Parts: sequence; C-alpha cells; structure tokens
Amino acid sequence: MKSVSISGSLRAGVGTKDAKATRSEGKIPCVLYGGKEQVHFTALEKDFKPLIYTPEVKLADLTIDGRTFKATMKEVQYHPISDKLLHVDFLEVSDDKPVTIEIPLKIIGNSPGVKAGGKLITKFRKLKVRGMVANLPEFINVSIDKLDIGGDIRVKELSLDNLTVLNTPNAVVVSIAMTRNVATAAAETTGKKK
Repeated sequence: MKSVSISGSLRAGVGTKDAKATRSEGKIPCVLYGGKEQVHFTALEKDFKPLIYTPEVKLADLTIDGRTFKATMKEVQYHPISDKLLHVDFLEVSDDKPVTIEIPLKIIGNSPGVKAGGKLITKFRKLKVRGMVANLPEFINVSIDKLDIGGDIRVKELSLDNLTVLNTPNAVVVSIAMTRNVATAAAETTGKKK
C-alpha cells in the first residue's frame, strides 16, 4: 500500500480559538491516537491533497517534531457549507497489530452480460477489511468476466489472502441488470417464435 508523507508540529492549545487561528494560517488541526499517547498537531492543508482527494487508500507517514508515526486516516471533518477541510483524526498503526480499513474495489474484465446489452451495477465502492498492514492491498480486484445478465458477485465470493472482510457475506458487490432494450428484444424474439 502506498503512503503519503506529512510533516506537522505540536499544537500548544487545543481549544476552538486555537483551531480557528491555526486554520487562518493555512494549517489543519489534527489528532493522532491509538498509540501510547494522543498527539495533537497541525499540518499544512495542501499536504492533505494526495491523501484525501483520491480514490486510493493510502497510509500516512507522519513526522511530528522529529518523531515519526505510521497512521491511517480515521475521520475527516469538513465545513458544512464551504466543504473546507476542518480537522483530521489519525489512527496509529503498527506492523504487529491488525488494522480495520476500507479498501477500494477495482472492477476488471469484460462481462458477457454487458456485451449482450445488460447494465453493470456497482453496489460497493469500498469494502471494510481487517488485517495486518503488510497484507493490505491498494485495491480489491473484482473480475466480471463470467457475469451474465441477472448474475451477481457477493462479498463471500471474493477471495482475499490474509484479510477478513467485515461486510455482510451475502451483500451483492456488483450485478448485471437487464435493460429495457434487452427485455424488448427478448420479448420480440419470443413473440416471433410463436
């Protein structure tokens, strides 16, 4: 899994006034938890672009006043009107403890059902998995090479090495639906045979 480096500095104060002053300087107030202690720090807003504004899931290599931490983003808060980034919570991860994270899906292959005029319906963009950091992939590949119209792929059908999928096993990940054109063509063909 890819990682993004972010440099930060410890926050002196953690109140609302301090947070507003931090944001006016182009910095974002952050918290790192999950380790021995909570670390309150700030980082430049522009440093978050490759971490937040991407479909990929990436780890963060945080450098805060000379100390380094490996972390994953746990929660991101935005302004309700302007959508401006307000606050980021990080969860410290280590190589010897499992982590729970959402991994994006990547649809691969060509479906015979789509070629026949069916419509590909994607129910999930990401799956929640639990596993060791070293085993986390950048994407979960979902092959639709064998999907015909009316077919689907469920969570339990995906094979993921060394990972536990936390979504409902019977949940449909992708399916091929019949379109109106295909249904009309099928009805016309059946009508001609009679």
